Amino acid sequence: MEVVVQQGNVVDITADALVVNLFSGVTRPGGATGALDKALGGAIQELVQQGDFDGKLGKTVVLYPRGAIPARRVIVVGLGEQDKFDLEAVRKAAAAAAKRAREVGAKDIATIVHGAGVGGLRPAEAAQAVVEGTLLALYRFPKYQPAQDTAQEAGLRRLTLVEFSEEKVPLLQEGARAGQLIAESVNFARNLVMEPPNIATPAELARRAQAMAEEVGLRCEVLTDPELESLGMGILLGVAQGSVHRPHFVVLEHNGGGDDVPTVVLVGKGITFDTGGINLKRGEDMWKMKHDMAGAAAVLGALRAAALLNVPLRVVGLAPFVENMPGGKAYRPSDVLRGLTGKTVEIINTDAEGRLILADALGYAARFRPDAVVDIATLTGAQMIALGPHAAALFSNDDGLAARLEEAGRRTGERVWRLPLWDEYKEALKSDVAEVKNTGGRYSGLPTTAKFLEHFTEGYAWAHLDVASMVWTDSPRDYHPKGPTGYGVRLFVELLRQWAE
Repeated sequence: MEVVVQQGNVVDITADALVVNLFSGVTRPGGATGALDKALGGAIQELVQQGDFDGKLGKTVVLYPRGAIPARRVIVVGLGEQDKFDLEAVRKAAAAAAKRAREVGAKDIATIVHGAGVGGLRPAEAAQAVVEGTLLALYRFPKYQPAQDTAQEAGLRRLTLVEFSEEKVPLLQEGARAGQLIAESVNFARNLVMEPPNIATPAELARRAQAMAEEVGLRCEVLTDPELESLGMGILLGVAQGSVHRPHFVVLEHNGGGDDVPTVVLVGKGITFDTGGINLKRGEDMWKMKHDMAGAAAVLGALRAAALLNVPLRVVGLAPFVENMPGGKAYRPSDVLRGLTGKTVEIINTDAEGRLILADALGYAARFRPDAVVDIATLTGAQMIALGPHAAALFSNDDGLAARLEEAGRRTGERVWRLPLWDEYKEALKSDVAEVKNTGGRYSGLPTTAKFLEHFTEGYAWAHLDVASMVWTDSPRDYHPKGPTGYGVRLFVELLRQWAE
């Protein structure tokens, strides 16, 4: 989609659909919406007075100007209560308007920037949120389906942000550019997660990472069996034993400001398909296990955005891609594996495999002498039970890093909730034959998994995000169509940009 910023009066804009807004409780529109209402002979005010529009967040109504203004349609979208208005409300409102515009067949839409005037948001941030909400809401993955409706599939082609004040235009252009690059990077990650596992093998995902890196200017290295064996990544290789698809460990690097800037390492779980191995999963839900690499996809998307935005940090992305399969060569419960750090693990359950590949990846992260390491993984059912689809579980050994992630989550709507890393959780991981077991059992499954990962960190500030409930939605909501959400990309980009500031 083409995204542009245009200086002018909304009543003079030509578009298939023109989007304006109202807060809840407003009976007399003001600002751009008020100017448009006047041009329409009070049509918007009449809607409110008749009780047909209440300004509830995300609610929309379509008006037809019949030649009163150049735009063919007007979409009024609710912003909700003004005292609760924030960037997430902007994204949700923009998403609702974009979906309504697509429903009525619009090919280009023009919109005021929600919150850039009344609302108290910084213009650049508001513009970014409008573009993110629009592009994320309109995401589709039609790759393996014939087009059902050619006109509908064509979709929206142009988004114009309209601003009356000439002084604000450069700020909106800055925000719109960031919003477009970030949303496109989220959709890049969504595409990877949506691919079927017979296509998205470890080798293919490594190839796509290399192609993306070449496109945006990232350094990329792919480690395969010889390098992994030489490094001593026996834990990761153990998980990979049962699959004919060999593991590929992707290392991406963006060095936006040279060696004298902070180094942040992002690590993503990349199980391209998880059968559970010898501890086979139940069959009815196994098809969803193609999204067990969503953490790695988020890391790739975040690195893509960091490069395009030229974030002035050294950012490293580690994405170990492995398939977990049963078979004659598969690793077994009671096996003992030794990893890159030299530490050993007793395997209790082969379906607790994500933490195993992360163990070697976290060990590898130490070589970059990072200021911080954050891993992201669809790791436990316990996270889904504890927090539902509303927040990722956050664990950290560093209060400052945890606070940065919490603030990034607040600003992006990709929320996190910090949980404790008490030493008492080590007890459940004690093994009779190795340093640790790969699962602490049914109780305290969420923190014991984080405690397992901490065992393999090497003296750096570290945070772990369990995102099991966050990476997929079974029904459309707000700016997330059914399917992969791309959770983590925007969270990480915000973390990096705020860190750089």
